[in-house]
This record gives sequence, structure tokens and C-alpha cells, in this order.
Amino acid sequence: MSSSLQHPNDNRPHRPTALAILAAALNAVAPDRLLREALSFDEQTLRCGEQIYDLDAYERVVVIGAGKASAPMARALEQMLADRIDESFVVVREGYTVPTERIEIFEAAHPMPDERSREGAARVLEIARAAGPSDLVICLLSGGGSSLLLAPADGLTLDDLQQTTDVLVGSGADITAINTIRKHCSKLKGGRLAEAIAPATSLTLVLSDVVGNPLDAIASGPTVPDASTYENAWQVVERFELEDKLPDAVVAHLRAGVAGERDETPKRGSQAFEKTTVAVIGDCATAAEAALEQAREEGFDAAILTTTLEGEAREVGVVCASLAREVRDHHRPIEPPACLILAGETTVTLQGDGTGGRNQELALSAAHALAGEADILVATLATDGTDGPTDAAGAIIDGETVGRGRRKDLDAVDHLRRNDAYPFLEATGELILTGPTNTNVNDLVCLLVTALSPSDPTP
Repeated sequence: MSSSLQHPNDNRPHRPTALAILAAALNAVAPDRLLREALSFDEQTLRCGEQIYDLDAYERVVVIGAGKASAPMARALEQMLADRIDESFVVVREGYTVPTERIEIFEAAHPMPDERSREGAARVLEIARAAGPSDLVICLLSGGGSSLLLAPADGLTLDDLQQTTDVLVGSGADITAINTIRKHCSKLKGGRLAEAIAPATSLTLVLSDVVGNPLDAIASGPTVPDASTYENAWQVVERFELEDKLPDAVVAHLRAGVAGERDETPKRGSQAFEKTTVAVIGDCATAAEAALEQAREEGFDAAILTTTLEGEAREVGVVCASLAREVRDHHRPIEPPACLILAGETTVTLQGDGTGGRNQELALSAAHALAGEADILVATLATDGTDGPTDAAGAIIDGETVGRGRRKDLDAVDHLRRNDAYPFLEATGELILTGPTNTNVNDLVCLLVTALSPSDPTP
């Protein structure tokens, strides 16, 4: 993986250890490595688990895909299959590309889709629809695919879906709820790409960025049966009070779907899925297990508490502080020095107009809860390298973070209220910078309970 973790104050106690643990997690979910572990090829036969594909039996091998991690997946696949690939087109986030020789890589915008996202989706659909019954289509999907492949349903425009994305991202809805609406506003998502590919054979390789790995939510499930309905999409609108915030055309489209005036997304049992196979090649559990191993190598007792972390980021931050205190003060559930690992994805309900991301907000909330306390560090990381609309991937905080901010006339509570964690953590030197990691498996939180002595200096 080309990215490296940087922290402006990695000379502070235990920062290098935290960074080493996070780096091990990132290395474990390098997409090219995961793809090579998932597939084998012997010049004629491609194997994925129990599925066997005799490439000589197919007229063409076609590669399509989208996502933040799909470029290194594509490179690993072309190194494996070489000239057996006949046609290709993979859409990735701008800046998340790698050099390839056979597979065409196309960059588009994320998280806010742009005209390139629409152009990329149109090309993917064109290739999919041209696939014949004797072709093999390999689809490479990873997080970010929902924004990178934008194919508006009839009656909707790019602007409609850009506005919808903006509303959904700030609503506090989790990614499954967000993608339920996206799937029902698209010609490609929610199994519709599988409809376009049929009757060709398809193999979809997925790097999951959704808690629990629901296949119909990852990249909005373009090649799998969709379990959600227009009614479910409207329930999201009602739950998060979005009717007056979404574009009128989107509201009208969803209402028409609920009334049965729009075709539903394809469901289980549809002929579109008769010749499809989907395999998850990596997820946040993969990263968490690598972090666990590295923490133990660093001399910590370690445990994974969850790989399904969800909830409002600032509330999760308070819980993380409490969990770390329990280890420090009562040696439960493990003995210090200890590392507790949590993986998943929190959400932020926007209340202000500040700058930050869910990992930064979680970190600042934990810093506020731990203000003045010793022997605890909280490290947060977005594995794709981008936390919210910032250049930071996360942060490492301790009991002195709030005090550092106060000495610079910064108020942690005020910054939390305004969803403005980035300026605070930048000023106090807590941010983690990685640049594009070319992977994406949710977020990691590491709670380090150290054995600092009272004489250890704290900058």
C-alpha cells in the first residue's frame, strides 16, 4: 500500500505504538493482496472458493467495477489474467488510481458525484448490456461505488442526485439507510447491473465497507438481489424527516414507487441472478484481526470488542472513554497495558457548519470525556484515508488534548457543538494523515490503556 500514516507529534508517548497498530491493520486490507488470496489461476482455470471458471469456455472475459479500492484490485487481476481480459472499465475515486496495463481506470468524484460519475456509470452499463451468454463478466466492487456509479432513474437528473447525496450524508442515517434510497433512484444499483449483465456469467469480488457485510448495501448492491423496497426507502425519508429536504423530483419518484408506478429493484429468484456469484474478499474484521496481532506484538494484552460498531460518533466517543477507564481502573475485560479494538462505522448528524468527520468527532468527544486523565489514548482511523470532507484520516487523542486546545483558546464543547473537530485537532497536533490508502473497510478505533508512570512527560 502506497500510503503511510503520519502524525505531527508521533514523539508523544505511545503514539508510535498506536500508529504501528493502525498501519498493520491497513496493510492487512491491501486490496491487491486480498484479491490474490481469494483467486487462483493456472492459465486456463480461474478459481474463487468452490467456483471454477474454465476461461477457454467463454468467448470473452470482461472486467468492470467501481470503488475506492477497485484500482489495486484491477491491477492484481490483470497481473493474474493478463491477455485473457478482452474488455474493461473500472471507475475509482479521483486520486485513488494505480498504473494498469490492460484494465481501463476512470476517475470520478466522491463523496459528491459529478458528471464523470454519470459518464462512468453509462460506460459500465454499456459494457454490461453488450455481454453475451458466452461471456464472463468480473465485477470489482468496493466502498464508494454508490457515488462513483451514478445512473439516474428516468425523470431524475445528476443535480437531483447530488442534492440527495448532500441531504443524506448530513441526515444521521447509516449507510444501509442511505443506500436504500440510492438504490431506488438508480438504473444500476440494487441488482439492476446484474439485469444488464444477464445472460452472461458474472463473478463479483467485494471489499466490504458496510457493517455486517450485507451484499445488497455494499456499493448499493448492483449485482445482488435487493432486499429493500420503495416502501423501505420512504420509511427512511419519514424516519429522518427528509421529505422537505430532498429534491421534489426525488420525492415524487419515491412516492410513485410506493404506489406501484415504478418497477421494483430485482429480488431473489429473478433470472438476472441465475449465473451470478458474489464473494467478499475482505472487511473490517480483517483489519481488526491484524490490529489485534500487532497490539500483542507491541506488548499489549488485546481484545476485539466489536466489528459492528455503529451509532452517533460523539456518543460512541463517550462510550469508548468509559471502556478504557474500566480497563485502567478495574482491569476489565483485560489487564493493562491493554488495547481494545472496535471496528465499524459511526454516523454524524450535522448540527453546525464546521469541518470534520465521524472519526475526528468521535476522537474529540472521547478527548472531552477523558480531559485531565492519564494513561489512555484513543486512536481513530478511516481506512480509506479520508474522514469526512478533510485531508485527515482520523486522530490520536489523550487526556491532555482538551488542555492543549484550551491553551490555544479553543473550546472542545463549542467545536463539538458545531461539528468542527478538524480545526481543534489540527491545532493540537492530533490528526492522522495518510493520503489515499486505496482501500476501504470502514473505520477502526483503538483504545490504548498504557502503563505510563507519573514521571513520564506529557507535551
